[in-house]
Amino acid sequence: MFHGVVPPLCTPLTEDGEVDTASLERLTGFLLDAGVHGLFVGGSTGEIAQLTDAARDTTLRTVVGVAAGQVPVLAGAIDTGTLRVLDHARRAQALGAAAVVVTAPFYVGVGESEVRAHYELLHRRLELPVVAYDIPSNVHTKLSPALLGELAQTKVITAVKDSSGDLESFQRVLDGAAGSGAGVLTGSETLADLAMARGADGIVPGLGNVDPHGYVRLYDAARAGDTAAAAAEQRRLTALFGIVEVADRSRIGRMSGALGAFKAALAARGVIRHAYTQAPLLPLTKAEARAVADRLEAAGLGPAD
Repeated sequence: MFHGVVPPLCTPLTEDGEVDTASLERLTGFLLDAGVHGLFVGGSTGEIAQLTDAARDTTLRTVVGVAAGQVPVLAGAIDTGTLRVLDHARRAQALGAAAVVVTAPFYVGVGESEVRAHYELLHRRLELPVVAYDIPSNVHTKLSPALLGELAQTKVITAVKDSSGDLESFQRVLDGAAGSGAGVLTGSETLADLAMARGADGIVPGLGNVDPHGYVRLYDAARAGDTAAAAAEQRRLTALFGIVEVADRSRIGRMSGALGAFKAALAARGVIRHAYTQAPLLPLTKAEARAVADRLEAAGLGPAD
């Protein structure tokens, strides 16, 4: 289950902030047609922290329905406390998720013993596999490689999604999980080829919404040992990832700029209808969206088929 290209889906929205299910169905089909190996619903790219519980359920139900068993669907069960996460995870299981993706608790300050207990309780009470999600930029807690290795070796977690951007730490996670059977995936858009060369099992790139074919090509080249082709694809994708820097950061924050760019790109490609983001995030301006479209053209990406 935990290998290949597993894009964390954007959540298309209507003007009033509801889930645009028709656009979400098109996005899911677009990713499946590109040959992705799994789908991750309810990650940071999906604006999980901004969605209501009802919207979380709607997104997962929609994607599971379109996927129809073709690939596994992973669901984010992300919240401030363990019992809240457990509630999300049980709902995700009922809606057809194949695994749940879980960060450290946030808002409250937690230490390593509390993070360990968090994952151990979820493992005891859930039937679904648990994926540890390391994204310190958002939850402000770094999952230590030593702890992740321990949790992998004791079968508490079945995979790691590393979005720390720290390649040295990623190598230590790979080493710690070696022989456990746990998958180790990178969430980096720009270090995917290096992570694959180091032994990663897969890639979970937010930019994979916009150019899933490119990441599938990179993954296939890396698996075949064609490091030159993987590096060339990575250079093109890294240039395309520059869309996240288009927005005026004096006007909007980092997440608005990145997610707004992904959605503007998907709208420009005709995959989703609108580039609305969920409050309090703000979308790109028309001028910024045109700059994103220019970068798509430079990357050789036109309207999706």
